[in-house]
Amino acid sequence: MSGGRLLIGLGNELRGDDVAGLLVARAARGREHGGIEIVEAGGEPVDLLAAWEGAGAAVVADAVASGAEPGAVHRLDAAARPLPAAFAAPSTHALGLAEAVELGRALGRLPPRLTVFGIEGTAFAAGAEPTPAVLAAVAAVAAAAVAELGGGGGRRPPGPGRPAARPAGGAPARATLRSRVDPSAGGVG
Repeated sequence: MSGGRLLIGLGNELRGDDVAGLLVARAARGREHGGIEIVEAGGEPVDLLAAWEGAGAAVVADAVASGAEPGAVHRLDAAARPLPAAFAAPSTHALGLAEAVELGRALGRLPPRLTVFGIEGTAFAAGAEPTPAVLAAVAAVAAAAVAELGGGGGRRPPGPGRPAARPAGGAPARATLRSRVDPSAGGVG
């Protein structure tokens, strides 16, 4: 992919809220996405280095556990600066998303634009079901991720003070976007 646009949903279907990123990828496929490549990554975050190779812009959606309100959405510019400690550990993966991003940065293998959307989860045990708060955030994050990459009709990307797109039907999205997370808070799902 030379200079393309990529949405990666990261997660584990067998660990409750950790499925969030995968659900975002699936929801984005069901929208007008303007030719954005959409990938589901159920393996290790270190595989992201190969997945986003050559992309001009990439968005990664994943579950996080930073201590914020369940279903809260965090939007971070990972190309500009390291992800907060809240995105580092504990993780259901051997290497967490934050570590994979920093490995990519150290190796010079980050896309020029890399945005991470984290959906705040609370249930990560094996066999757990995703919580209603996480499920409610998925459509808004899918819309925001597609907009961030310039797909789906050219909507403005979300940012501080600008909410994610409204889900179908025009009802306000229940998830709100946050530009940063408390660096002293918990970890990644």
